[in-house]
Amino acid sequence: MDSKSLFAKAQTLMPGGVNSPLRACKYVHAEPVFIQNARGAHLFDVDGREYVDYVFSWGPQLLGHQDPAVSEAAHKAIDLGSSYGAPCFGEIALAEKITELIPSMEMMRMVSSGTEATMSALRLARGYTGRKKFVKFIGNYHGHADAFLAAAGSAAATVPGTPGVPEEVTSHTLLAQYNDLDAVKAHFETDGEDIACVIVEPVAGNMGLVLPKDGFLQGLRDLCTQYGALLIFDEVITGFRVSPGGAQQRFDITPDLTTLGKIIGGGFPVGCYGGKREIMEHMAPVGTVFQAGTLSGNPVAMAAGLATLNRLADCDYDALEARTKALTDGLAEIMAEKGKPVTVNRIASAFTMYFSNKPVTNMIESGQADGETFATYWQQMLAQGIYLAPAGFECAFTSFAHTDEDFEKTLEAARKVEF
Repeated sequence: MDSKSLFAKAQTLMPGGVNSPLRACKYVHAEPVFIQNARGAHLFDVDGREYVDYVFSWGPQLLGHQDPAVSEAAHKAIDLGSSYGAPCFGEIALAEKITELIPSMEMMRMVSSGTEATMSALRLARGYTGRKKFVKFIGNYHGHADAFLAAAGSAAATVPGTPGVPEEVTSHTLLAQYNDLDAVKAHFETDGEDIACVIVEPVAGNMGLVLPKDGFLQGLRDLCTQYGALLIFDEVITGFRVSPGGAQQRFDITPDLTTLGKIIGGGFPVGCYGGKREIMEHMAPVGTVFQAGTLSGNPVAMAAGLATLNRLADCDYDALEARTKALTDGLAEIMAEKGKPVTVNRIASAFTMYFSNKPVTNMIESGQADGETFATYWQQMLAQGIYLAPAGFECAFTSFAHTDEDFEKTLEAARKVEF
């Protein structure tokens, strides 16, 4: 069956024909292509077409698809059993590696998704401090747990005030614009004694890529320390992508808790939260804050994640960042020549190209970019074999598997786009 007939069939079985809303491609006025397999930096669909991938399963595949070392580790693990629901050595090995790379995570708990990681970290912060309220930023996305869906980014931004989330649940969620430190100060001045934590994407990745302004992250650290609240870095996207030690290494800021996902599973479903030993020991069975999961510490995911982190130790992050800069500079120049000025936000191997001639530093400015022009761009790039996220408020990712030929094909496709 081709993509069109598969999508028609899928819509009779799943809401919108997808298992995650953005995949329906409604925001770019298109229908999804159905992927059959992936290798390196390329995807292959059921219609026989090949694409240069800039989504990489929304970030995990920094090494590219089917990296030999990761695939071998996963296959070996599967041959020993796909799931135990019991402790295994892989949990220890991966936790040791994470602690080595992110020293602030003295202890951690493995889970099965980024959403699980963030909701558990919030519960722990509340249990540890005995406080109810927390600060989050408009346009930051921390998964689809109820408390985080107030002014969330990513696909949630298209369904504001989503039904099914009672007002009582979000009444303890305090909102501020990303990069607005004064708004956070105001919350602490009013509710400081009842704020358990501030949770932040240290580099926002769900209103497009938005970088923290100078002093913003340090200001959050200082406020949390001053008022006895915890600082949580949601590094589900940035962990091991913006540097080997994540955003906290790159910006030299130490959070109290960190949430991880994506890359630490090597493409398998996984999440993790961790931080200071004193805080983590409030989790059951040592402490009284409860969290559990049947597939937590899944042996296949642990093996793939460990193989991924070991492989990344030999990779040249600086070289990939330089190549990504050259690619995005080229795309911006091409769009300017077509009379479509863009703003490119970029760090390491992640970027967003906004069809806007203004800086983008928060959700308001992200929303002012030209979504219709992006849809035209997306459609024509896909037709030429370039696979981008189907929304202008998402990140694009490069990988260590991309070749110079892949990047040149991307630039050539952009040259042929007509507006």
